[in-house]
Amino acid sequence: MFAKLRHAPRFSANVLLARQTALTLRPASYQLIHTTATVFKASVQENIDYGKTFDKILIANRGEIACRVIRTCKKMGIKTVAIYSDADANSLHVKLADEAYNVGPAPTNQSYLNVPAILKAIKDSGAKAVHPGYGFLSENASFVQTLEKEGVTFIGPGEYAMGAMGDKIQSKIIAKEAGVSTIPGFNGVVRDANHALEIAHDIGYPVMLKASAGGGGKGMRIAWNDEEVISGFKIASSESMSSFGDNRLLVEKYVDNPRHIEIQLLADKHDHVVYLPERECSIQRRNQKVIEEAPSTHIDEATRKAMGEQAVALARKVGYSSAGTVEFLVDSQRNFYFLEMNTRLQVEHPITEYISGVDLVEQMIRVAAGQKLALKQEDLTINGWAIESRVYAEDPEKYLPSIGHLSKYIEPKSLKGKNEVRCDSGIVEGSEISIYYDPMICKLCTHGDTRDEAIENMKKALDSYVIKGVTHNIPLLREVVSHPRFASGNISTKFLAEEYPEGFKGHSLNPDSLSELATVAALVYAKRDIRNRAFGEHINLTELESKVPQEWDLFVNPTPTQKDQAVKVKIMRDGPVSLDSDTKFLISINNQEAVPVEASWDLESPLVNARVNSKEVSVQYLDSLPLGFKLQHYGTKFDVSVLNEAQQKYSVHMKEKPKPDMAKFLISPMPGSVVSIAVKPGDVIAEGAELAVVEAMKMQNVLRATRVGKVKKVYTQPGSSVGADEVLIEFEDDKAETK
Repeated sequence: MFAKLRHAPRFSANVLLARQTALTLRPASYQLIHTTATVFKASVQENIDYGKTFDKILIANRGEIACRVIRTCKKMGIKTVAIYSDADANSLHVKLADEAYNVGPAPTNQSYLNVPAILKAIKDSGAKAVHPGYGFLSENASFVQTLEKEGVTFIGPGEYAMGAMGDKIQSKIIAKEAGVSTIPGFNGVVRDANHALEIAHDIGYPVMLKASAGGGGKGMRIAWNDEEVISGFKIASSESMSSFGDNRLLVEKYVDNPRHIEIQLLADKHDHVVYLPERECSIQRRNQKVIEEAPSTHIDEATRKAMGEQAVALARKVGYSSAGTVEFLVDSQRNFYFLEMNTRLQVEHPITEYISGVDLVEQMIRVAAGQKLALKQEDLTINGWAIESRVYAEDPEKYLPSIGHLSKYIEPKSLKGKNEVRCDSGIVEGSEISIYYDPMICKLCTHGDTRDEAIENMKKALDSYVIKGVTHNIPLLREVVSHPRFASGNISTKFLAEEYPEGFKGHSLNPDSLSELATVAALVYAKRDIRNRAFGEHINLTELESKVPQEWDLFVNPTPTQKDQAVKVKIMRDGPVSLDSDTKFLISINNQEAVPVEASWDLESPLVNARVNSKEVSVQYLDSLPLGFKLQHYGTKFDVSVLNEAQQKYSVHMKEKPKPDMAKFLISPMPGSVVSIAVKPGDVIAEGAELAVVEAMKMQNVLRATRVGKVKKVYTQPGSSVGADEVLIEFEDDKAETK
């Protein structure tokens, strides 16, 4: 399961038993795989009580993290109870659990944050413990207190530690007292926007406005000047109230060009605390993590030890028990500053499990049951490298959420027999992605003996990940893991902004990738032509041989609007006609020497795997078009035209259909709910004026005017649900455009 150790320490029996129970998820089948260390088992059990924990656990969450907790519970022989909203009645976590209880309508404050309904589910089910996952009630100290009064165990830290560390203002003060390096800032609640300005002037720009009670990038804004402080304060406080029911903000110095690196902790109730190898989470957008890896290319052993020891000191300062994460910002000289402590299981915990061999969920359950950690600091070493890509239902160019029905869904699988691919998801084909919850589809993780191997495994996994029905961010993920700068390890939290200053526009075809795409498009054309001739005329293979061309002369263009970009492709059968999925061809691109191509595709699968002159190429066949196909290559979708010689000749005379002029309208860039409308009919608007705020999946987007104009009609109102590209406001003329 785990790669060969980079260093080969002698393991204690305790660590080997912990690794015995390490969790690996095999995609699609959801089987639980764990290594064995039976030679050590008897001796360990003589010293440590690994007895009963809980008979039944309620998971106060949904989606992939609920499924993740359920799987470990099943492995430990613990019965599970799921809760669900009306929108999640048919969700995977409901089907996996032994019992399930409805806790209210779709909005989170009426369901997954509905404490009375959850308490009723606990009582009705007889659950003796609650695992909160992450988000929702996972860092709600009052919820912990309520459970304690009911005699129910919370699988997480105690009320005091959670409250102290959950408040960013208080946690920073405590961190200083514990000897942890901290970022310069104001240690108190910011009263209003003017107070934020005073603090910003005192600290010096840039500054970070951040929700005191928040996390996950919500309620956070970077300000480089006074204007951005004022506007950022309004939006950050509004997002914070919407997500956490608390609009308090803090202001601190923004560390320019930082790396986001965090230390995973495990602590029991017997004053034993250990830190695990670090994770780097620097690839972010809107302060939300996109790609993580463990360990970090930037951290040396001395820095790792210093960060880990400071994290342990902080945990001991507040009497922390359970799994927790201390996040740091690290500069180019490896100076590190405390950012916050997350008193819960992190989203990116699978990559730590990959390189440490420790099932963090199991350890949380055992700690909550009062058991001692069977882990020693000196034995926690690094095994290979792991990378996590957060697959979101969102437009990767605009970073806006997408909703819809998953009409086709196929997760990538491990192919090397080394469990190198792990998919933590809570959906299946047919699932719905709604506006009410986080847009994450899956946490796709890969492992390798080295970082390069983990990256290559991630590329292959992303290429074979089939998601149809919603827009997704796989094009961005695939581009990042292929980027030379990412490969070098020279990354920071500014990576996406610096590498894609105009926003991510999809994969730009170079000569090699263009040739690959053209080759696969020609293969698809030829194989479909053979299939159509065979089944259209109901003839045998002998008759078919005379009906099927020996070769096809085609013009392939991945950008049909640029007619001069067509690639000339000659594809020739290399042997007798065949209806098998594996067929051999010869292909010549732009009159170059023909090369052998083997294609594995049965026309029913969306995955087209080809070997072009000994190089493996994976492309997804998504749909047919009137004159070509929609193909996905390197994560990016291309409407590829495939024309014969006659069609190519006449295509130059075809005119493009003009696009409708929408300059007179304000269009919603995403599905969501309208938070506010700042104008009314007859208003004359100035450039930069706020027009509306639309919220989806707890993130707010302010829509502003780019020119002077006059409002003619408002089509919606606060509280209304809107779809992507729905008209919100109409203007008198085309002088008012929005951004």
